[in-house]
Amino acid sequence: MRLTIIALSLALSACSLASDLVKPDLPVPNAYSSRTTIADGEPAADPDWRTMFGDPRLQRLIELALRNNRDLRLATLNVEAVQAQYNIQRAARLPSISATGVVTRQRIAADRQADTPTIGRLQTQHTLDIGVSAFEIDLFGRVRSLSEAAFAHYLASEEGRRSTQIALIGTVADSYFAERLAQEQLDLAHRTLADWRQSLDLARRLKAADQNSALDVAQAEGQVATAATDLEGRARTLARATNALTLLVGTALPDDLPQPWPLDERAVRTRLPAGLPSDLLTRRPDIRQSEQNLVAANANIGAARAAFFPRLSLTTSLGYASPALGNLFDGDQRVWSFTPQIIQPLFMGGQLQAELRLAEVRKSDAIAQYERAIQTAFREVADGLAGSATYSSQIEAQNRTVASAERRVELSTLRYRAGLEGRLEVLDAQRQLYAARQTRLDLKREEIGNAVNLYKALGGGAPSTAE
Repeated sequence: MRLTIIALSLALSACSLASDLVKPDLPVPNAYSSRTTIADGEPAADPDWRTMFGDPRLQRLIELALRNNRDLRLATLNVEAVQAQYNIQRAARLPSISATGVVTRQRIAADRQADTPTIGRLQTQHTLDIGVSAFEIDLFGRVRSLSEAAFAHYLASEEGRRSTQIALIGTVADSYFAERLAQEQLDLAHRTLADWRQSLDLARRLKAADQNSALDVAQAEGQVATAATDLEGRARTLARATNALTLLVGTALPDDLPQPWPLDERAVRTRLPAGLPSDLLTRRPDIRQSEQNLVAANANIGAARAAFFPRLSLTTSLGYASPALGNLFDGDQRVWSFTPQIIQPLFMGGQLQAELRLAEVRKSDAIAQYERAIQTAFREVADGLAGSATYSSQIEAQNRTVASAERRVELSTLRYRAGLEGRLEVLDAQRQLYAARQTRLDLKREEIGNAVNLYKALGGGAPSTAE
């Protein structure tokens, strides 16, 4: 009988008042700008992060960050918590069956005023029950909708963890290249300071030979002092970049890290095919997270609608009861109970209507969040493609600027030594060369940063949890 009741209850729990979810149309153009599309017709890029970032030192740092970063650990714990909540909600769709064994021993008082007087005595009762307690038969899908919403929240939290993982990989890469830029800028400052000290030594020797004035020496000394000041600033920037990278990695940087690659080597893929805007719907974890939140909001509307209808619950038990333990399982000691209960809301002061309205508003909010995530993704990809289409030619132009500045320093120095030009022209040429080289480093760093951002914008290459 018990199995028949349970099977009937589950069969009745099939109806749902949640409406079919209709996703909004993409609030973005069907294609990226022709100027920013790098590889028309190619599928969207999905390189593994090890393929994306070729520098072995960076690969090791990313591996350490995936194991030790606290933000990623918190995101993983959040997934586990939401999964537990889903399991709790899913359990409500099934009957809760429990076995209860009770031994009751009591003394009954004497009653000497009754027609048949009794004396006080001890009474023992043994009871064994197996039953279902207050199981809701989900006639209108309230429990089912709540379970579907909990499952969607679980999927959303998993997508949130993946989004955090991709963001962590990109942030570690970005911080690493910031540190590499700071190191190369420091090296450039060291080389520049050494060159300018040689120029100062030349000015002093020429002054000793009465071939220039004290003004030339003073100008050269001022230039060396400026280079020394810049050197200290570059050293401070490098220390701060290293500290930021260490924080992201989550542990002290090991001493056995591989040697870094210079920024002028292909340490990162700077050009990625983007595919179509619709590809982002299946690639970007944040968009998939917003989509699952929309699914959960739609399911909550179904639960709010079902709350207007009768709620049927069932309590049933089957067991044995006997004053003597020895004959507890005799056929005539069998007991059972069957207690269905139906509750129909009549007046709740508008609470149910307000809860339904709240669920509908939250669904509208989820739709807006979903559309905004798509628009944000489209802009980030479009910005990344615009950078990829222009940085290479800009860096080539800057290389020509550096070559021109180097030639000017060489010619100015020769003319100064020949007495054809003053010291001021040499100083100006040296400063222009130093600024041009710094600008080239900055552009290379921006190109790499643009590639990292595009990689994140395309939602590519997040490793599995096992990694």
